[in-house]
This record gives sequence, C-alpha cells and structure tokens, in this order.
Amino acid sequence: MDGRELDDALRRAGVPAAYYWIESVHEPAPTPPDFLYLRRTPDGAWETGAYERGTHRPISAHPTEQAACAHLLSLLT
Repeated sequence: MDGRELDDALRRAGVPAAYYWIESVHEPAPTPPDFLYLRRTPDGAWETGAYERGTHRPISAHPTEQAACAHLLSLLT
C-alpha cells in the first residue's frame, strides 16, 4: 500500500479528512490543529506521528512506505 492507496482506504473507512495528513497526497487546508501524519524523513525512512499544538511528534519510524501506511491505517481504524 502506498500513500494514495492509504488515503483511499481511509476515505472508504469513513475517517474524517481532518484526522490525518499524508505527505504529497492528502494535506488538508487550512491545516487542522491536530492530526495523525505520514511523512518521509530526511534520511529516506518513513515516519508516522501526531501533530499537536504546532509540533510534529513522531510515534514510529518505518523502513518502507508500505510499513508506514499499514501503521497509520491501524492507528486510524
């Protein structure tokens, strides 16, 4: 599963759009005050985390996009 497939799966599951942010795929505007996210890190890994009060707070690092997508899906469904 990649980010686009994850976005489709979350929509089908009825997860509100403001609950999550997926880098380059689903970036709600205006930016919600808090949400769970998936993004690529500078070293090429993938990170899932929570954005709260203007701060990204990593939850987990993943070696592949597929692993990160599975983790975010499990957090939101």
